[in-house]
Amino acid sequence: MPAIRLLTIVVACTLITACARPAAQSTPVERGKYLVTIGGCNDCHTTKKMGPNGPEPDTTKLLAGHPEDMKMPAPPSLPPNGPWAIVVAPTLTAWSGPWGTSFAANLTPDANTGLGNWTEDMFVKAMRTGKHMGVSRPILPPMPVQELKMMSDEDLKAVFAYLKSVPPVVNHVPDPVPPAAASGT
Repeated sequence: MPAIRLLTIVVACTLITACARPAAQSTPVERGKYLVTIGGCNDCHTTKKMGPNGPEPDTTKLLAGHPEDMKMPAPPSLPPNGPWAIVVAPTLTAWSGPWGTSFAANLTPDANTGLGNWTEDMFVKAMRTGKHMGVSRPILPPMPVQELKMMSDEDLKAVFAYLKSVPPVVNHVPDPVPPAAASGT
């Protein structure tokens, strides 16, 4: 089973389990933190550093996405229908594959490089449509857009409330890079 599909299945199962739990008596920010944590958002959107037991989240860059100064190798040149090969950044925040190269977005409330200028409606629409800011380019793998579409509006709004509550981090995440065939290279 391709690694990206396995990751999607694991994230989907986690998100479905998280969404099935009652909100209890938590605030939207508390509920959002729970969903972000159990949904594994930090797995991709928080850069990793080497700890005593292997890679661990760098909490000084919580949900800040792919480091702006880290370069990724070009996607492998393989036929679009397989076999697939996926290159992953050492920070586990960027991926190159048949879709090109995608970078985990900065989900912090920084106004210039993160979600600081996003509205709750834009966020919900982005998760529902699979489009950046709800209207532009597609949100690329390994983001489990198909599974996120199943979340309730209440839970998506709670996730957004939590993301707006974390410390802002200035980090200009690179734009996605299209596959070599699409860019003519």
